[in-house]
Amino acid sequence: MLLMILPMTPCPDKVPVSVLIPAKNEERNLPACLASLERATEIFVVDSQSRDRTAAIATAAGAQVVQFQFSGDWPKKKNWALDHLPFSHEWVLIVDCDERIPPDLWDEIATAIHQSPYDGYYLNRRVWFLGTWIRHGGKYPDWNLRLFRHRQGRYENLHTADIPNTGDNEVHEHVIIEGAVGYLRHDIIHEDLRDLYHWLARHNRYSNWEARVYYNLLTGRDRGDTISPNLFGNPVQRKRFLKTIWVRLPCRPLLRFWLVYGVQLGFLDGRAGYIYARLLSQYESQIGIKLLELRRFGGQLNPGPAEPSHPPINPGMG
Repeated sequence: MLLMILPMTPCPDKVPVSVLIPAKNEERNLPACLASLERATEIFVVDSQSRDRTAAIATAAGAQVVQFQFSGDWPKKKNWALDHLPFSHEWVLIVDCDERIPPDLWDEIATAIHQSPYDGYYLNRRVWFLGTWIRHGGKYPDWNLRLFRHRQGRYENLHTADIPNTGDNEVHEHVIIEGAVGYLRHDIIHEDLRDLYHWLARHNRYSNWEARVYYNLLTGRDRGDTISPNLFGNPVQRKRFLKTIWVRLPCRPLLRFWLVYGVQLGFLDGRAGYIYARLLSQYESQIGIKLLELRRFGGQLNPGPAEPSHPPINPGMG
């Protein structure tokens, strides 16, 4: 009997990078995320007391699980982790639970950190929604600074920590880095494996955050340790510049649908593109209503009942 020994497929080299994953109740997304991170030599999952199997899944995959207790003030989860975790490597890669790092991006990361004239790199996110790659509607390209020398980068403070129900994690804040930055060619994959209930619940929280950002822009409270708007700057600075105009426009929900579905060609993404544009229009409406609440109550959401201006009259006394 002839025994044939087939050559083993060589295992790709490990990449000396520390991965930081913020998590809370992510048992549905986390296995695929962790499977895409096998080439990382170190993985930290920073958990917020998940009530599901998030911590167990992370531990079984060899990740280090760290519990984060939010104080209700700045810093939030990612900045806290950057300040306190004992990273073994100079480079840190920020990955959300609903994201994947494909093999070709790992190859590019390995080259970048070994031959790098830069202190950080922007990664381009490829967003999937209802099984469809959303290539239009302003969702691609979607640049985020996710790979950087951890001592030189921190998330900006947009002064939203006092707004309730926004969560304990930096969501739309961006990294400010001291030093030159570059751009990687291959995409990071973003696909939430949970249902639309979670998308809607998440964006309900996000709209609290966005309303506060709008309010800060309109009241001149957006200065400080943030990324400044600049029409001729990097992609994030350009978005910030356009937002300073956008926040002052009327009929923003209708404008957002028209912009995403028509001007930015969202209709080319088929039914998923239409639904996505409708949901973003609804999201813009939520932001606007909460912005009205902030302006009505002096920068507060969910204000308590007003104190009576005089003692109540006892109808039994006359």
